[in-house]
Amino acid sequence: MTKKSNYLIHPQTIILFLVLAGISALFLGFSGAYLYTKFQNGLPPLHIPPLFYFNSFILIASSITLIKTIQAFEYDNTSLFKVLLWVTMILTVVFLVAQIFAWVQLTTENVHLTSSNLASYLYVISGLHFVHVIAGIPFLGYFIWIAHKRLKSPVSVLLYFSDEDKKRSLKLLTIYWHFLDGLWIYLILFFLVNSF
Repeated sequence: MTKKSNYLIHPQTIILFLVLAGISALFLGFSGAYLYTKFQNGLPPLHIPPLFYFNSFILIASSITLIKTIQAFEYDNTSLFKVLLWVTMILTVVFLVAQIFAWVQLTTENVHLTSSNLASYLYVISGLHFVHVIAGIPFLGYFIWIAHKRLKSPVSVLLYFSDEDKKRSLKLLTIYWHFLDGLWIYLILFFLVNSF
C-alpha cells in the first residue's frame, strides 16, 4: 500500500501551476507584442493555413484520450489503459508532424520567418507551443514504459492501480495537456480575429 500524503496541496501540483502561470504570461506577452507591432506599424493581417485549424482537432482528441486513460486507470482496465496511452502518443506525434506541414504551407504562400514582423511572431508563437508539446512527450513516454513494465501480473496490476502517486501524476499530465489544448485554441482564435 502507498503512504497517504500529508500535503494539503501536493508540491507537484504547485510546481505544475507555477509552470502553467509562467507559460501563460509568456504567451500573453507575445500576444500583446503582436498586437502592438500590428497596429503601431499598420501592417496587413496574416492569414493562417487551414492546417492550423485541423491541428486543433488533433489536440482535442489527445485530451479526450487522456480523460479516457484516467477512467481506465480508475477502473483497473489494463489493456484499455495501455492502448489509450499509445493513442495519445500517436495523436501527439501526428499533431507535431502536421504542424511542420502547416509551416511548410506558410512558406509556399511566401510567408517566411523574415517576411515581416507579424510573420516572425506567428512562427515564434506557434513554435513555442510546439516546444511545449514536445516537453510533455517524455512524461507520457514514461507512463507508457512503466505501464508495459509493471502491468504484467494480477498483483503488479493491483499495486499499480492503487498507487495514489501514479494517479496524481497522470491527472497532472492531463491538466498540462488540457492547458496546451486551451492555449492552442486561444492562439487560433487570436490569429483568426487579427486576420481581418
